[in-house]
Amino acid sequence: MKRFSERHQLATLSELNVTPLLDLAFVLLIIFMITTPLMEKSSNLVVPTTKAAEGAVEPSQVESISIDKDANLTLNTAPLPLDGLESALADLKNSKPGLAVVIRAHKELPVQKLVDVMDALKRVGITKIGVVSSEGGQ
Repeated sequence: MKRFSERHQLATLSELNVTPLLDLAFVLLIIFMITTPLMEKSSNLVVPTTKAAEGAVEPSQVESISIDKDANLTLNTAPLPLDGLESALADLKNSKPGLAVVIRAHKELPVQKLVDVMDALKRVGITKIGVVSSEGGQ
């Protein structure tokens, strides 16, 4: 065994210095943490298609509920209060057992108003519910 003082200056090191490797790994990690959220918004997404969903809901079974900015409800074209929505939906559910409902809510509507309408749909027993949105952020 050699002592430290007996080593030659030109002797090779038998261990690796991992500090530069760790620095590089941390820099890459930070770069990916910063760029990943930006990439989600800029990607053009093409969603998969299915043949089973084409006949899932018959268009004649679909009713529309619209909620404007002031939380005024409209079932198809008839305005009605939130209290009367549940009874109107129950009548529609009895006449159309496979009833589906599409909700069109104003973008500045408080979320609680939308949840109130969805609660009324759940109490009536309507499980086929869709929420309409527009593409482009307008």
